[in-house]
Amino acid sequence: MEQQIRQINLEDEKPTVQQAMARLQLELRLAKRQDICVLKIIHGFGSTGNGGKIRVAVRKELPALQKRGQIRFFIPGEKLTIFEEDTRRLLQLCPAFRKDHDIDRHNNGITVVVLKDRKG
Repeated sequence: MEQQIRQINLEDEKPTVQQAMARLQLELRLAKRQDICVLKIIHGFGSTGNGGKIRVAVRKELPALQKRGQIRFFIPGEKLTIFEEDTRRLLQLCPAFRKDHDIDRHNNGITVVVLKDRKG
C-alpha cells in the first residue's frame, strides 16, 4: 500500500498564530489516525505579514513534538533537497513524496513533517 501524503495550508483565511497552531495540532492528530506518512505544511514566509509569524511558531513547535516522539522528524522547505540526509530519509520512508514539486526548490514557506508510524 502506498504511503499517503497530506498538504495543509495554515495561511488559509488569514488566521492568528494561535488559530494556525491549533489547526496544526488538529491536523497532526487526524493525519496519525488516517495513516498519513507525510504532512506538508504551508505556512508562508512572511511576505503577507502573517506567514512569518506562523512559520516561526510552527518551526518552534516541531522540535518539541519530535523530542516527545509525536513526529519522526521534519524538514524545513529550504532544506528539502536530495543533498540533505533528512530528505533522502524521507524519500526512503515515503517514496510517493518523490513526485512533490517542492523538492530542490528551497521553499522556506513550507515545512515537511514525517509522522511517527504506529510501530514506533
